[in-house]
Amino acid sequence: MDKPQQPFSDGMPNLSEVHFEVPTPEGVEASAPLAHAPRFLILYGSLRERSFSRFLAYEAARLLEAMGGEVRIFHADGLPLPDDATADHPKVQELRQLSIWSEGQVWVSPERHGNMTGVMKAQVDWLPLSEGSVRPTQGRTLAVMQVSGGSQSFNAVNSLRVLGRWMRMVTIPNQSSVPMAYKEFDDAGRMKPGPLYDRVVDVCEELMKFTLLTRGRADYLVDRYSERKEREPERLKAVAADIGFARR
Repeated sequence: MDKPQQPFSDGMPNLSEVHFEVPTPEGVEASAPLAHAPRFLILYGSLRERSFSRFLAYEAARLLEAMGGEVRIFHADGLPLPDDATADHPKVQELRQLSIWSEGQVWVSPERHGNMTGVMKAQVDWLPLSEGSVRPTQGRTLAVMQVSGGSQSFNAVNSLRVLGRWMRMVTIPNQSSVPMAYKEFDDAGRMKPGPLYDRVVDVCEELMKFTLLTRGRADYLVDRYSERKEREPERLKAVAADIGFARR
């Protein structure tokens, strides 16, 4: 098959020109500078009294506050299993409101049976992709961390990255995995100095930078051609007809 000559001049017959937009440098400029401190929500995946994922979450909170952020930590005590209660459950509403409030998030999970814990997954499962016209996670930055009882592993953070992508979050490149966590925290629950702590500082610093870059621009950054098409009234009518909900 002959290769088309460049520049390509054979057109794009499948493209809806009315919905097609060319990204521009002006588009990624924040419409107005935000005066409030960057807002971070931290989730952790353990309910144990001496929880190393909670200790790591607190270390991240201290660092983000020291960098000028406002931090809130969600405690999953009392959160029902997904589908075991309705979305108006107080703990579910608390979690969703905190996610909407946030501009960046940190997810910290222990590794259990080679993956994140059920406590961690349940929290994410209670966050919908959309709730009316509001998307509680879309466009927010995300940092992922894990603690392990044994040697260093990245199973939990890898799974958390999959979830972050699925929830349409901007997951930063850096991450933290703390092996043999029982050796890395003192009796007061504070992380000991060393390379593993330094990596946590790196992650929080990078999360702050990415959050400063994206907040105020998230709506533009995650706006999609396909969704612009789907928002057209005629398109919505066609979809309703296809699935049998067209008005008679």
